Amino acid sequence: MLHTVLNPGAVGEVSSICDAHIKAYRIMLLARVLDDKFASLYRMGKMHGGVFLGRGQEALSASVGLALRKGDIFAPLIRDTAGRLAFGEPVLDAVRTQFGSPLGPMRARDGNVHRGRPKEGLLAMISHLGAMISVVNGALLARRFKGVTGVVGATCIGDGATSTGAFHEAVNQAAVENLPLVLIIANNHYAYSTPNERQFACRSLLDKAVGYGVAGQQVDGTDLSACLGVVGDAVSRARAGRGPQMVVASLLRLCGHGEHDDASYVNSDLRAAPVGRDCLKVAEETLFRQNWANAAAISRWRHDAVQKVEEAVAKVQREPNPDPYKEDWCALASKHLSEGNE
Repeated sequence: MLHTVLNPGAVGEVSSICDAHIKAYRIMLLARVLDDKFASLYRMGKMHGGVFLGRGQEALSASVGLALRKGDIFAPLIRDTAGRLAFGEPVLDAVRTQFGSPLGPMRARDGNVHRGRPKEGLLAMISHLGAMISVVNGALLARRFKGVTGVVGATCIGDGATSTGAFHEAVNQAAVENLPLVLIIANNHYAYSTPNERQFACRSLLDKAVGYGVAGQQVDGTDLSACLGVVGDAVSRARAGRGPQMVVASLLRLCGHGEHDDASYVNSDLRAAPVGRDCLKVAEETLFRQNWANAAAISRWRHDAVQKVEEAVAKVQREPNPDPYKEDWCALASKHLSEGNE
């Protein structure tokens, strides 16, 4: 957590914390604006397929992307728009994939969130139900076999994924192999509409870390400062060879499972509780309280985010639609459609 009073020798540290908080906040803001735009387009009938928002999860997500560095591996979840942006994904990748543009990273073969750039360490999502843990494990083992060191692999799942066999097998493997895996669990208290009490019987999801012999930490997922600290520490520990790290964040999904879902099943008491806070507003309040930003700066950053999103959407809407008759239906990994060979 941040402290209001710091000794004079900590000026450089304060500046660093301030810069990190501002950078993370601006990524969160851009992610929120982008998600809101997708939701608006979906409701207007201009976007088809599923639209899944990260509203309420941006602080945790951005912290993961920012804690990683070039050469690391990141397998994001459906609500990790902020993490993707923090890891370096261009806004155009998100917009093109959502619109099904043939110029997108998935060449219009998926009009949803299953996009990525594997060569750059950003893995295309298979499923949110724990499947990506083993994929990251495999990527980490491949690097180990090649003698590559200092690499961390991170992936995000929800509380529901911890009930799957894929979760059990992959976490067990990571622990046995002592892999530098950072597993982020966003406990938003509902696996779609199934509440925690119908999902697991242990006191806390953190108890599962102990069972596998994995180090674990808990964090308030609505608090950006706390997320930056805890996630950053977990990544540092994994990079230092201290084995898999599990971070369990408590937060609330401030929207439905997807834009097709009204989330009427969410307990109103949870919405009113601290866990139901909007992490974007909490981060903004911290900026104001620490005198790191004022209303004018926030307004300017929001304008910049809106402009960036609007420009990307306008550009993609002018691009040609995919033509299945002209598509060369071979694997994207082939020479003809490999990344970098547009």
